[in-house]
Amino acid sequence: MNSYVTGKTIKDLREKKELTQKQLADMISVSDRAVSKWETQKGLPDITLLEPLSQALGVTVSELLSGECIENRNRSANMLRSRFYVCPVCGNVIHAMGEGSISCCGITLPPVQEEEPDPEHKIEIETVDEEFYVRIDHPMTKEHSISFLAYLTSSSLQMIKLYPEQTAEGRFRKNGHGKIFAYCNRHGLFSEKV
Repeated sequence: MNSYVTGKTIKDLREKKELTQKQLADMISVSDRAVSKWETQKGLPDITLLEPLSQALGVTVSELLSGECIENRNRSANMLRSRFYVCPVCGNVIHAMGEGSISCCGITLPPVQEEEPDPEHKIEIETVDEEFYVRIDHPMTKEHSISFLAYLTSSSLQMIKLYPEQTAEGRFRKNGHGKIFAYCNRHGLFSEKV
């Protein structure tokens, strides 16, 4: 990770839970002086304490490290509120059923935002034998390519990972109304309703 838990984060989370330094210290088996040192930036919690500390404060380890609490606004678990995250270092594609605190290769990833449609990223969709045949006339080189195609409905996700030197095409089993997504490694995420 690029950062470590800060004293301000620990103090803010502790106060939000209405805990004293002593109460927090007892929960994770350290002294209240240790908690005081962390909060005044005179020391840092050992890495072995991050998980118990995050549990005591009611956050994930990732939230504790980033100092940003993620509120789940996706209570109904509608797949159409899904987010894609793409690592710029290794190219990993991560799907989440809402916004989250996602990290890969030591980088906290922002959710990929949909771009305005343009002619270069026109998604062509054709129905063939109860499937959607999806094609994009797009370069497929290491420097510029479509990294993945996805078909997202309110109840399911189908995804195809693409690689340079392939063609930007794929088939998806029809499963109702939704969106077809295509991710260009240079220009971002594009979609078309089906």
